[in-house]
Amino acid sequence: MSQIRAMGALEWGFLGLLSILWGGSFFFIKVALAAFHPLAIVFFRICIGAILLVGFLRITGIPLPRSRPVWGAFLVMGLLNNVIPFSLITWGQQFISAGLASLLNASTPFFTVIVAHLFTKDEKLNLYKISGILLGFFGVAVLIGFESLRRGHNAVWGELAILGATISYAFAGTWGRRFKTMGVLPLQTAAGQLLCSNIVLLPVFLFIRNPWSTPFPSYYPLGALLGLSFLSTALAYVLYFRILSTSGATNVLLVTFLLPVTSILLGILFLGETFQLRHGIGMALIGAGLVAIDGRLLRKRTKER
Repeated sequence: MSQIRAMGALEWGFLGLLSILWGGSFFFIKVALAAFHPLAIVFFRICIGAILLVGFLRITGIPLPRSRPVWGAFLVMGLLNNVIPFSLITWGQQFISAGLASLLNASTPFFTVIVAHLFTKDEKLNLYKISGILLGFFGVAVLIGFESLRRGHNAVWGELAILGATISYAFAGTWGRRFKTMGVLPLQTAAGQLLCSNIVLLPVFLFIRNPWSTPFPSYYPLGALLGLSFLSTALAYVLYFRILSTSGATNVLLVTFLLPVTSILLGILFLGETFQLRHGIGMALIGAGLVAIDGRLLRKRTKER
């Protein structure tokens, strides 16, 4: 297993961009649900994303791997990182708001540090990580507003679906580390796992849904589905596997703390929403949590004493 290093400026930049791309996914899903069945959203998201990434591989001259073990790993990654969590999140968002979904999704790093502690040698739990996860999750709760939890109380199955997706993401983040040691490029990993996911979902989609009898959707849901596929899937996964290959599962899934931040900032900039005191408090707590999990600043201060 390759050595995981601390996040550098480039990785933090990629993480910020990834938070914007994935932060929009909850909005895209909510809009798309007005015209598409949840399974159709998941299938077309994965299918279009796979086509885009395979096409980009062809353009750049990067071949797909031919090794059977690599494709076996792609299949497991596709199930853990796409089929299971995408299906659970999309189904769950029928019953809860996009904001509450992003809040629950922010518990992903909590599960990830536990999974990584159990199944890796270089991502063990320490006091910094534990305190950082707790700070970050509390910050997200403040940022969204505790009233979101009360509004979603009657949609317990939707909440449990999102939490199930976060556990799947935690295992996916740890499983995905193996691709660097197998000599697989991040772009190859992103395309391969989407292709395997598409193969798994195609017969299920055709059996459950008849796509030919579905009326053509309006522009807004269709645009949301394309945005979900192009931005929140194809481009986002290139960044995801790039960060994962260098900085590990725990670090890359810190992005889930940033998703609600992104949603609020975009709302202020483009929707005329107002900045509230809880937004500032929540962002400060999230920032403190990220610093604690990264650990470098705290270790430096400890050494100076």
